[in-house]
Amino acid sequence: MRRLEEKNKEYEHLGKMRRELQRKQILIFSGTTEGNQVAEALSRYPVDMYLSVATDYGKVCAGTYDNMEVISGRMDEDEIGMWIQNHKIDVVVDATHPFAREVTSNIKEACMRQQTEYIRCLRSASCFGENAVYVDSVEQAADYLKGTSGKILITTGSKDLKKYTAIPGYQERCYARVLSTKAAVEKSISLGFEGTHLIAMQGPFSVEMNIALLRHVDAAYLVTKESGRAGGFEEKIKAAEETQTVPVVIRRPSEEGMSVERVIARLAQF
Repeated sequence: MRRLEEKNKEYEHLGKMRRELQRKQILIFSGTTEGNQVAEALSRYPVDMYLSVATDYGKVCAGTYDNMEVISGRMDEDEIGMWIQNHKIDVVVDATHPFAREVTSNIKEACMRQQTEYIRCLRSASCFGENAVYVDSVEQAADYLKGTSGKILITTGSKDLKKYTAIPGYQERCYARVLSTKAAVEKSISLGFEGTHLIAMQGPFSVEMNIALLRHVDAAYLVTKESGRAGGFEEKIKAAEETQTVPVVIRRPSEEGMSVERVIARLAQF
C-alpha cells in the first residue's frame, strides 16, 4: 500500500511538471489600457505572462497576478528578439499605443526573425466631431495652426511637443497638457512651455474636466490624436463641441489587427 501511495505521488509530480512545461509563454507589450485588459483576462488561464511597459507610469497601471511578471523599460528590435529567445516566448501581443509606430515595427520585425506568433491588438475606434480639422501628423497640425489665431490647447503629449515650437508666438498661444512625470515636465520646460502654459495632469479626463480646462485657457483650438475611447478622445471632442473649440485631430494610422475581445479569445485557446 505504501509503495502504491509513493507511486501515485510520483505520477502526480510528473503530471504537474508536464503541465508546467506545457504552459504557454506570452509576452504582452502594453500601452496601458488594452494590454492590461488582455493581462487581466489571461490571469484566469494556465499561461505565463510577461507584461512589458515602457515607463514607470505603465508599471503603476499594471495589475498584479500570480502568473504575470512586469518588465519596465524600452527595448529596441534586437533586445526584443533576445527576450523572446531567452524566455522561449510562444506568442507576442502588441497592445501598444496606436501612434507608437516605431515600437510596433520593432516588435513585428523581432517576431519575424524569431519565428514567433505576432498578434496586433487594436484600440476601439471613435467617431470624429463634425467640425474637426483632420491632419495626418503633428507636423501637419502645427503647419495648419501657423495660419490661425487664438489660444491652443495641446493634448498630444510631451514627445512631439518640440514640433509645435514652429508656431509663431507659441509661448503665448500654446498650452501643453502633459503627464505629471518628471521627464515630461522637464522636457516641456526646456522647450519653453512653463508657468500657466504647462499643465501636468494625469488622466483619464471627464468631459467636464476638459470643458473646464478649455474655458480656463480660453482655447480656440484643441489638438488631439484620434486615440480611441481608451485614450479619452470622445471626451475631448464633446468638450470641444460644448465650448465651440475647433478640434485639430491627428488621424490614427491605418493598420490590421484584432480587437481586445478577439485577442483574448485567441489566447484562451492555449
